[in-house]
Amino acid sequence: MKLKEIKEELKKIKRTSFGISIPELRKFAKKLAKDDYNELIENKSSEDFELKLLHAFLIGYIKDDIETVLKYFRQFIPYVDDWAVNDSLCQNFKIARKYPETVWDFIMKYKSSKKEFESRIVSVLLLSHYLNDDYVDRVIEVLDALNTDDYYSQMGVAWAIATIMGKYPEKCLNYLQSNNCHIDISTKQKTIRKIKDSYKVSENIKKLFN
Repeated sequence: MKLKEIKEELKKIKRTSFGISIPELRKFAKKLAKDDYNELIENKSSEDFELKLLHAFLIGYIKDDIETVLKYFRQFIPYVDDWAVNDSLCQNFKIARKYPETVWDFIMKYKSSKKEFESRIVSVLLLSHYLNDDYVDRVIEVLDALNTDDYYSQMGVAWAIATIMGKYPEKCLNYLQSNNCHIDISTKQKTIRKIKDSYKVSENIKKLFN
């Protein structure tokens, strides 16, 4: 499908006061993944928010070999400049669960990045697909060392640690209270706020941060 045709299809979708709804974009992305998506996947310069979201969803729905999908992911990263696009890209990238080590090795190339959204991509990918017994310790180590110079990188780490608290409370508490915790004060404050706001963290745990 040509980029012009894609834009025309987007115009036909029922809009909310905020633009096209996320469920409708997901539905269209799934349709494109079974069709000719090459023009969209190769066009990385669009400033249209809906097109960026569509692109992010599409990467997660493409049925191709892992190296090809990772190539599309890598090519799109420089154009991620919004938390919604960032998180949609990461949370929808469920192929990471099928090829965990391959995707882990890929994303670790960005763990030392000083760019705000590259750092957030790492944290949101990890919290979305790697919070299990095999990876949680490694995830904590990576989160502890991520760049948190900017707001969205801080919030990515805070969200990830709060999510770990919900699944592995004892492990997470031990980390936050130990000398091995190196996250900055601002990120730690955001982490505590996320923990207190989480429905998945027990009230007993939340009381420890009052």
